[in-house]
Amino acid sequence: MSTDPAAVSSSGLDSQVEDDALIEESRERARNPLERRDSIVTGLSAFAFLGAAAALQVFFPGDRHPSIGLLFLLVGAYAVASKVEFEVGIGSAIPTQLVFVPMLFLLPPAMVPLAVAVGLLLGCVTDYLRGDDHPERALVIVASSWNAVGGALVIALAGEPEAAWSVWPVLLAAVLAQFAFDFLGSAARAWFAFGIGPQAHVRLMVWVYGVDLALTPIALLTAIVAAEEPLALLVVLPLLALLAFLAQERRRRIDHALELGHAYRGTAFLLGDVIEADDEYTGNHSREVVSLTLAVADRLQLSARQRRSAELTALLHDVGKIRIPAEIINKPAALTAEERAVINTHTIEGERMLERVGGLLGEVGRLVRSCHERWDGEGYPDGLAGENIPLVARIVCCCDAYNAMTTDRPYRAALRADEALAEVERNAGTQFDPRVVEALREAV
Repeated sequence: MSTDPAAVSSSGLDSQVEDDALIEESRERARNPLERRDSIVTGLSAFAFLGAAAALQVFFPGDRHPSIGLLFLLVGAYAVASKVEFEVGIGSAIPTQLVFVPMLFLLPPAMVPLAVAVGLLLGCVTDYLRGDDHPERALVIVASSWNAVGGALVIALAGEPEAAWSVWPVLLAAVLAQFAFDFLGSAARAWFAFGIGPQAHVRLMVWVYGVDLALTPIALLTAIVAAEEPLALLVVLPLLALLAFLAQERRRRIDHALELGHAYRGTAFLLGDVIEADDEYTGNHSREVVSLTLAVADRLQLSARQRRSAELTALLHDVGKIRIPAEIINKPAALTAEERAVINTHTIEGERMLERVGGLLGEVGRLVRSCHERWDGEGYPDGLAGENIPLVARIVCCCDAYNAMTTDRPYRAALRADEALAEVERNAGTQFDPRVVEALREAV
């Protein structure tokens, strides 16, 4: 299989939510030209690959002389296999191992890397014609062919053994070299082009290379048979058809998940507009709290699921105020104890409203309920304290207070940013989580 690191945008690939978000980012990226740094790094990697392939031709010309028909059959089969794409968080995985192993045993090893690159490019022709991929992405295809250099080098050094079960130690070494070259190439590109460390690839690579290892014995059997009858390579087509069906089903699931996520987000922003129509201050305030909350969430390295929950919670933390009488919400003076008790019910009302929507917004409702809890347990409505308060609610609580202090209200003028921050810091450990306060200070 093959991987493309271009879609990596954060570390900690610890949830399906983040995988789906990265897949959406990868799809959008594929339609656009490479960014400047990515273009430079990918171009250098592609030219280095071509240099390595040329060096193999010079130092390991090989003794095999395959027919033109066999070469076309292998390259065509590789192109077909490359179209069976399983989208994963930081790129895609394709079952080309079924054809790559026969290439190692049927072609001169020095020819394999170029055959792989040509097969991948042929497989992408329709994507370029439809506009799904930008033509400049051809550089990415060439740069992604480094895995073939590792496998071909091992086979060349082993003296071009014939396909047989007895050569499994050599094949294992070739496959491990294939993985090493692939990982080093993709990790280097991600590091220099996007600033993503190699550790971000580990979870994906375990899955991708595990599937490659599972396909290798089938591919070796195909190579053994194809050594006598080249058309035996066609036996992989039914398996590729099955894998294509599974890949399409996975794509439909991802499409559905992305559409559902957009629907939830759209519903949340619609509710935000309703809040703003009912109370302009509350609407504007909520949107400003969203930006600050996301900045703090990034500094605390929240997962994609937590970050999405934080965004929606910040946007909707005051949604329950729709049910609070306008004369209390807009009162141009300090509230009485009775009025404060009424307004304090807005978190419970917000939870009830969002639970009626259900799904993700139902989960957000439970977070909205806790956005006025205090670190010392003196908040409302449940008197939660410390780590018992959901982290997202602790973040929104702190950002909410800071933004409120820096906003003009009918009964008081806004504080300067440094004054509001100093006030938040004075309440760290009592009203606010100290760790969140520190992240807020960095964000501000």
